[in-house]
Amino acid sequence: MGIVTPELGLIFWTSLVFILLMFILTKFVWKPILGAVNTREKSISASLELAEKTMNEMKSLQTQNENLLKEARAERDSIVREAKEIATKMVDESKNAAKVEAEKIIISAREAINNEKTAAMAELKTQIAEFSIQIAEKVVRGELASDEKQKALSEKLAADFNLN
Repeated sequence: MGIVTPELGLIFWTSLVFILLMFILTKFVWKPILGAVNTREKSISASLELAEKTMNEMKSLQTQNENLLKEARAERDSIVREAKEIATKMVDESKNAAKVEAEKIIISAREAINNEKTAAMAELKTQIAEFSIQIAEKVVRGELASDEKQKALSEKLAADFNLN
């Protein structure tokens, strides 16, 4: 026959080798390959499930982190607000204490001024009295410098004394 049409013997032996090869492949190679493919498929499926589970956990953790950040910010704002209130309170207390202290100082200064004024007035009166006595003494000395004036004064005093 020709090149294109095969002979019966060639078809028989080719078919026999093919069936034998299929039997050997099915018996020894096909099951391990299918087992490996199934194992690989299960491992990929498990990995995908694990990846999906991990992704869900990460989303959950991200949500928890955002919630924690919100709580931390709220707590920080609360602490800052409290600190401002405390600072304002401390400033007000300091101002009030300073006002009280200033009033005490002013009262003390007024008392000191009044005491100094009283002391100065007393000293001024004392000095005026001393000056008056000195002036009176000088006037009396001038008036009584002569004996005649002394006699006239003594007579006048004696007359006033006798009348009383």
